[in-house]
Amino acid sequence: MPYLTKEKKQGLFSGFGAKAENTGSIEGQIALLTERINSISEHLQSNKKDFSTHRGLMQLVGKRKRLLTYLSKQNLQGYRSLIEKLGLRK
Repeated sequence: MPYLTKEKKQGLFSGFGAKAENTGSIEGQIALLTERINSISEHLQSNKKDFSTHRGLMQLVGKRKRLLTYLSKQNLQGYRSLIEKLGLRK
């Protein structure tokens, strides 16, 4: 079963982007990456020796960090509200 259904993905983009069709919004992309990171982290809790998935997780974390840095430079208020909504700490 996929970790993310079509409805859940649309819900993420409508909640964090302006609308469900706006899949290019930075806020929506960060929310989607956060959802993937949480899913992979749960997988790695039970599969500690899955090193290739761990590498993929680190790549996703780096990508999210780059997007968050871009967002903080472009829209500081949006950055702060997104951090608070997603429960990220920085």
